[in-house]
Amino acid sequence: MSDLLIRTENLTKIYQMGDVQVHALRGVSLNIKQGEFVAIMGASGSGKTTFMNLLGCLDLPTSGEYYINEIGVHEISQLELTKIRNQLIGYVFQNFYLLPRTTALENVELPLLYRNKMTHHLRIQKSMEALATVNIADRAKHYPNQLSGGQQQRVAIARAIVNDPMFLLADEPTGNLDTRTSLEVMTIFQELHKNGKTILLVTHEHDIALYAQRLITFRDGHIISDVPNNNPHIAAVDLAGLPKLPGDEL
Repeated sequence: MSDLLIRTENLTKIYQMGDVQVHALRGVSLNIKQGEFVAIMGASGSGKTTFMNLLGCLDLPTSGEYYINEIGVHEISQLELTKIRNQLIGYVFQNFYLLPRTTALENVELPLLYRNKMTHHLRIQKSMEALATVNIADRAKHYPNQLSGGQQQRVAIARAIVNDPMFLLADEPTGNLDTRTSLEVMTIFQELHKNGKTILLVTHEHDIALYAQRLITFRDGHIISDVPNNNPHIAAVDLAGLPKLPGDEL
């Protein structure tokens, strides 16, 4: 069985802006293997966000082919796309996107509500396990406005992993966090990767990208660089015993 998880072939994306066509992607071909930790970089307008949206099945290419575990995403129905988004991909965004009137536990449980055969008890169990994985189970009953930015991002990561997706797609996950909290969040991603999770990290911050094992850079809709990072940063933070400092984000 092949360990190839993601394959794109000559992906293009053209947006129609009035009378003007904007070529956001210009024939992107890429392979990503299971268990890789990949950072996708580039300036605003480089095509990295468009590419992320295609990888996350949030948009469809104008042309080209996209395969997840040999499933042709470009040729399946909207219903099948919905299943892929829910079950195969975990999303982590810069702005957290937690529902404000639901607890941390209920936010994490949301993706499981689409699993019709899963009992309520099992949903709660899996959600608590996901919160424990990111070391925030003690905040399960708290609402988002009772959590710091770092804590909210931990809940968002727990929500992303609760379905045990094939890969995580993290879009600027440290963009709203201070330096120390960013380090702690990157520790979580490194631990998830260490335990076998495939991670695609989209960032414009070079220092954050250096936590990944592979660095891909976009410019003007093309991949201009795809190189291994032989010496990734190691976020040396003990998740089980983080020091409590005044004003801590976490």
